Amino acid sequence: MLMIVMKFGGTSVGTAESIDSAAKIVAAAVERQTGGDGAEESPGVLVVVSAMGGVTNTLIDAAQAAAAGDETPYRDARSQLLVRHQVVAGQLIEDGVERAGLGRLFDNRLREFERLCRSITVLGELTQRGLDVVSGVGERLSAPLLAAVLRANGVNSQFVDAGELIITDDQFGNANPLMEATPARCRDRLLPMMQSGVVPVVTGFVGATEKGVPTTLGRGGSDYSAAILGAALDADEIQIWTDVDGVMTADPRIVENAQSMEELSYEEVAELAYYGAKVLHPKTVTPAVESGIPLRVLNTFNPSHPGTRIVEKTRQLHHGVKAITAVRELRLITVAGRGMIGVPGIAARTFDAVARQRANVLMISQGSSEQSICFVVPEAEGDAVVGALKVEFARELAQNMIEEISHQPDIVIVAVIGAGMKGTPGIAARVFNALGERNINVIAIAQGSSEANISLVVLQTEADEALRAIHDTFELGNGAD
Repeated sequence: MLMIVMKFGGTSVGTAESIDSAAKIVAAAVERQTGGDGAEESPGVLVVVSAMGGVTNTLIDAAQAAAAGDETPYRDARSQLLVRHQVVAGQLIEDGVERAGLGRLFDNRLREFERLCRSITVLGELTQRGLDVVSGVGERLSAPLLAAVLRANGVNSQFVDAGELIITDDQFGNANPLMEATPARCRDRLLPMMQSGVVPVVTGFVGATEKGVPTTLGRGGSDYSAAILGAALDADEIQIWTDVDGVMTADPRIVENAQSMEELSYEEVAELAYYGAKVLHPKTVTPAVESGIPLRVLNTFNPSHPGTRIVEKTRQLHHGVKAITAVRELRLITVAGRGMIGVPGIAARTFDAVARQRANVLMISQGSSEQSICFVVPEAEGDAVVGALKVEFARELAQNMIEEISHQPDIVIVAVIGAGMKGTPGIAARVFNALGERNINVIAIAQGSSEANISLVVLQTEADEALRAIHDTFELGNGAD
């Protein structure tokens, strides 16, 4: 039995039309698997679904307002979300009994949401644990809805809550799956269903602790859910259905001639995800890499397009560069001073201080003279990091061993990605020539040991032009593969 995991994101289930498209895509996959007769052969299709587009934000905003004492948003959210889901069911499901059952399910889940928000108002506090319960409501509405629409399209389908499948730690808001317990739970629950011809529709993004307390895998975690389930079931392919024709050479909103790429390696897509590409959640590739499962990124609204296949190794382009991406809203922090030369432990103390602030360092650059260390953190974490460094190096600053701890806001990391850059001479020269010709100043650079990524820091005002310049130089708009 060929095993396919199909994950549909928020834009793919955002409207009645898009849910209908998703259901038809799943039905076509089932027909291909079974030859049109699901009774003779198990379809081997597992569906993972996100909340309808915008629903999670509505739920979180309402809960946060409740914590501040405002009860109107959560009451409005309950009514609006109930109507939104019922309208879709009314448009896509003819069976009155099925619609009535769904209506009761929607109403019960949204009443639970309302009761939780009422408690949050009384307490005046929204804990991360409580936020996880609120955040997962959208998936617990959309998954039963899509399962019912699939049944209306002739597919034997059943909703499954991922809280029964994905066992996590108690790191609420960004839980980690316990891969010792999760695979067995997934196989025991899902394989008998699939072998009997049922297509499970599983909630993305959510899980539960061993004690059954709801958790979430972090924003965008439905991709991660699909990869976890795919790895647990030893799937043949994990499909990520979204609203673009695969992974693009650049953001098409900025680079007009950006192209869809036929194939990427795990390493390349991990670099793209880390450095701002929005197609895949950064954690998604980990279970797939460990299990050797290929992924494919496809377009719900253009299902005939082959999308982008993501595999362990891929063929290299002659110039080595596959794509470019950018991370915005960052701050460059510099620790500098002639007294740093030859003094051991400065770098260690710098990043110990950063770690104590739980800040995420996206890039590090250090000159061989050791007179300075510069690194990039998210803008929101910049003030706390600078303050921590000034405390850490108070004595060195007083003695002028460290002359300054400076910071520059409004900067962007531009990342040039391609496994084929390894061993290809002249890549960096072409990048900097392209930027120089357009008078774009490079503030800092770094190249990782993987050689699949050259990162450079530019001003926010010059970032878009930098992306276009590099994209043009490597002719990525003339066909990515």
